Amino acid sequence: MSGTLTSVSEDMDRQIVQAVGDEDTMSSTSVGMSDLSDEILLCILRHVTVCDLLLNVANVCHKLQTLCHDKTLLTHVSLSEEYLADDQLVRQILKQLANHVQSLSLNGCYWLSGSTLDQLARCRAVTHLDVTGCRLTSIRLSRLLSSLSSLRSLAFDVTAGFNSAQLSSEAVGSLSRLSELRQTLLTPSYGVVPCCAQLRKLMLQFDISDVTREGVGVCCQLMVGQSSVPHYQQLEEFTARLAPGEVNQTLLLLYLAVFSVHVPKRLRVFLVSIPGPNPAHWPAAPSLAQSLGQRGELEALQLPRSWLDSLSLKRALEGNSPKHLSFSRCPSLWPQVFQSLLEGGVRDAKQLTSLNLSGINQVLYSECRNVDDHLVPGTMSRLAVGCSNIKQLNLMHTHYHHEHTPGPAGETHLCGSLAKFRHLRSLTLPACALSDSSNSHHISANNTSPSPLFLGLKKVPRVGIQNHKPDSESSLSGDTTSGLAQLLAGCPFLETLELIGPGFVSTLPRLEPCARASVEPRGMCAWARGVGDAHLAALEALHRLRRLTLAGLPWGPAGDGTMNYTPALLDTLKQCSQLQELRLEQPHLNANASFFEALSSCSRLRRLCLISRSGTFDPSATETFMERCCHVVMCHMFMGGTLVACRTLQKVLLERFSAERSALSVVIYPLQHEDLSSVIRDIPLTLLDRITLFQSHVAQPPHLSPL
Repeated sequence: MSGTLTSVSEDMDRQIVQAVGDEDTMSSTSVGMSDLSDEILLCILRHVTVCDLLLNVANVCHKLQTLCHDKTLLTHVSLSEEYLADDQLVRQILKQLANHVQSLSLNGCYWLSGSTLDQLARCRAVTHLDVTGCRLTSIRLSRLLSSLSSLRSLAFDVTAGFNSAQLSSEAVGSLSRLSELRQTLLTPSYGVVPCCAQLRKLMLQFDISDVTREGVGVCCQLMVGQSSVPHYQQLEEFTARLAPGEVNQTLLLLYLAVFSVHVPKRLRVFLVSIPGPNPAHWPAAPSLAQSLGQRGELEALQLPRSWLDSLSLKRALEGNSPKHLSFSRCPSLWPQVFQSLLEGGVRDAKQLTSLNLSGINQVLYSECRNVDDHLVPGTMSRLAVGCSNIKQLNLMHTHYHHEHTPGPAGETHLCGSLAKFRHLRSLTLPACALSDSSNSHHISANNTSPSPLFLGLKKVPRVGIQNHKPDSESSLSGDTTSGLAQLLAGCPFLETLELIGPGFVSTLPRLEPCARASVEPRGMCAWARGVGDAHLAALEALHRLRRLTLAGLPWGPAGDGTMNYTPALLDTLKQCSQLQELRLEQPHLNANASFFEALSSCSRLRRLCLISRSGTFDPSATETFMERCCHVVMCHMFMGGTLVACRTLQKVLLERFSAERSALSVVIYPLQHEDLSSVIRDIPLTLLDRITLFQSHVAQPPHLSPL
């Protein structure tokens, strides 16, 4: 296979040279798109969205029309985040895709009408379908499944009023042939799981509120008596991601009831993510861990902290070569994790590519930290050698307090040890891990030269930076970024970097109170205050960085309650021409005309979320910004101000821009208003996940998605 790909690549290279690089012909003739070979044009067209491909490019000429309908371009299609595709446009596309598409994703297309979703029945060759976030009732799902007899993978939402009894016999027949299912549960239900006897992959997301809009408690007792309980005879992969709430945990245990009696023979992936410090107990967890260990085929494991002890973990890992492991907030497992990974407790540690150690060495609410509570550079160096192929590493809610005494292997800084993970692509660190000392740095706010780091970033969920004057800080504090420099030199291919300050918790209520109970009080770690502008400026060395999260870092409000980095923030925004998503959470944000003027420079911005408990906003400037940034489809502002002012601006924006932006979602609401929770509940889940920090408690490997 690799030889074939190499041959194709070399052949394409020769054609490119012949088409555009021949010095003998370039001087006398010009080369246009029509002169390129079909193979080269197809490679170019793969980077064009399906909407532009079929409705624009295909109309240029006969040759492009033929190529745009090539099966290699239309077999796997995603309309997710095609926010400008309204109902009429999607119907046109589905009509042209009907005879070609095999894998189709409308994930997050919350704005499409039910009648448009009915057109999916045209695509009879579809084997993989994702309609998560779409308006799909049980009756509409039944009609759809009756037409898609080739379907093997399905992802959808189970909403209030769903009734599996309304599924036709043809629909049940299609479900019986499914091998992959992803259900987002918005109401207590088994969904279609009891109909899926051949499932190999089951992915569940529980997002049910404990209380209805009317204030009535939600109960799962009716499910206990149902006869159609799920069975997982062929199951190989099981993942469950929970939002906070007792109902979600109760429902999960009902789904897991079968595992207490029988563990599927082929089970090799088991990931359960429950937020909060006290997940519901599941007595069958130790026996499940033992069964996973005996088979020797375990690929991924994540269990809540109360489900697993050291002995069970040892048995689960023995004789296996896992690829994904998560021990988030499991401090009691700290010794066993490293013993298994470093001392032969697994068959082949080099198979590990994703490791979540978030909060694993954290003693909750302990101000008297000792050496055992900190990350040890020597241990991380051994981990980098033994697990040399790790690409994703999460060390959030851990601690490292740098000492200048070299370790046994000569390590002097944790970042130097992390630099040995040569294949690292995604890294989450506590702020204190970057610091060389616990001294607070002098912060300069006079220089207005923006850091090159932010030029062209695709996504910056949180920004809170000051401008950096290269010479001033180093002269005052010495070489304060020597540890970070080692990390950047050793891991130049990082694409995702998250730096989380101590005690950071989003003020949005979706994860309260569980998120606040999971972290220590803000400001306990003095070493985090040693992180400043010099560290941020050094990140410009990460030329492949695409996603940067800065949350709860010490560049906070000035003593008078105002933002002391406003000029730097505005200068930075003016450079972010490629920015598509911005989530800014700051308690004293002033979203005035200057702010929105700078934000208007982000011409490709699509999603904006501002969270500021004491913040203010300028309605006129907001409206002007929305007019200039025509791609913005999500404008969520949870600020200070009166309810009347917020609702007035929200109404103005919706009335003015909804007609031209069918996917427009505008939510402007006082952050401290008592009805905020119900307002947030109305936000489409696909957008809500983007604006709510999950504290990285989710560890679902990307390859587990059915699409």
